[in-house]
Amino acid sequence: MPKPARSKPAQPDAHRWVRVWDPVVRIFHWGLVCAFVTAWFSAARLETIHHLAGYAALGLIAIRLVWGVIGTRHARFSQFVRHPMTVLAYLRAIATGSEARHLGHNPAGGAMIVALILAVSGTAITGWMMTTNRYWGVAWVNQLHSLLAHGVLVLVGFHLAGVLLASLRHRENLVWSMISGRKRVAGAEEAAE
Repeated sequence: MPKPARSKPAQPDAHRWVRVWDPVVRIFHWGLVCAFVTAWFSAARLETIHHLAGYAALGLIAIRLVWGVIGTRHARFSQFVRHPMTVLAYLRAIATGSEARHLGHNPAGGAMIVALILAVSGTAITGWMMTTNRYWGVAWVNQLHSLLAHGVLVLVGFHLAGVLLASLRHRENLVWSMISGRKRVAGAEEAAE
C-alpha cells in the first residue's frame, strides 16, 4: 500500500520578506551618513571638502523632504511622524521591554528622523551663513554651528543605540535592512501599519 503524499509545512512568517525601504530612502540615509562623516573629519583642515559635504547634506535633506510627502508608503512622514505623547508612550514601553515591532519606523525612530533632519539642516544652514559677508566671523553663528554639529553627533549616538536595541529585541538586523531595503514580514502580534 503506497504512503500518502505529505504536504510541506507552511513557512513561518520569519522566512517571508517584504520590501520596506525604497532606493530613495536608502540612498538618502547612507548619503547623509557619508556627508556628515566627511564634514566632521574635514572641518579643521579641508575647507572646500567640508563645505561641499555640508551642501550635499542639505541637498539630500531637500530631496528627503519632498520624498516624505510623495514617496512610497514607509517613506512618507504621515506613516512615521507621531504625536509626542505616542512617542513618550513608546519610550515607556521600551523601558519595560514591551514595545511593539513596527515594519516601518517605530514612533521613537520617527522622532529621531525629525530631530536629525532639523539638526543637520541647522548645521548646514549655519555653515553656509558663515561663508556669507553678513555672517562671516560672527561669534553666535560660529557657536551655533558648532553646537548643532555636536548635537548631531549626540543624536547619532542615540540613533545607533536605538537601532542596536531594536535589532536585539526584535531579532532582526536593521542595518542590513537599510542596505537591502527588506524586512521580515510583520506577524499578527506586531504593530499594524
